Amino acid sequence: MPDPLLAPQGPYRVELKAGRTYFWCSCGGSKRQPFCDGSHAGSQFTPRKLTAPQDSEAVLCGCKRTGGGPFCDCIRNDRTATRNTAGGEEPLPASAPVTAPDAG
Repeated sequence: MPDPLLAPQGPYRVELKAGRTYFWCSCGGSKRQPFCDGSHAGSQFTPRKLTAPQDSEAVLCGCKRTGGGPFCDCIRNDRTATRNTAGGEEPLPASAPVTAPDAG
């Protein structure tokens, strides 16, 4: 399987709403990062379905090389996890959730 494209920003801190279903872009080509916009059509990539069990904040992978997609584990990155802000990049706090909430 080919490597996914690197998304232009990430990791992505997002607000997830209870009961809502999201599709995480696994190909890196979506213009709606970190969510799928159908750019994977015709490729070997499939978006990852995520249904939020509760309202929560999560950190979704932007590099598409996480071992635990869609959630960022920063293992595949050679740098500390950062997020883009109006003033540049800033480190994500150590308290940022980086594991999947229990979808039970």
